[in-house]
Amino acid sequence: MKTYRKELWMNLPTERGYVNISRDVQAAIDESGVKEGLVLVNPMHITASVFINDDERGLHKDFERWLEQLAPHAPISQYDHNNTGEDNADAHLKRQIMGRETVVAITNGKLDFGPWEQIFYGEFDGRRRKRVLIKIIGE
Repeated sequence: MKTYRKELWMNLPTERGYVNISRDVQAAIDESGVKEGLVLVNPMHITASVFINDDERGLHKDFERWLEQLAPHAPISQYDHNNTGEDNADAHLKRQIMGRETVVAITNGKLDFGPWEQIFYGEFDGRRRKRVLIKIIGE
């Protein structure tokens, strides 16, 4: 069995945003030589997410509005976490809602997606460099 590890580095200029990383993940699969297996993709930071969904701008706006309703940024005094001097408690909650990682099957050397599925990096506390781990196992 082969294993392959690669890191992507993300640095969004905005506080929040979504980046389609499907091509980057497929490129890592191509580099690995794995034809049949699994790929795990997860951010190495607790205020970011990796998830699978549709690459549709309206949906991404819906995510933003929905997440802000569930875990509004302000007032920052509403969160105990922010008593530590941080102001990103909402980002931790948003990450919890959107999930930590995704695992996708690799079939014939390609991501084995359903219709419209794509892999996204979700940023909830941006403007700094963060890593995304891609770990591939298979033959």
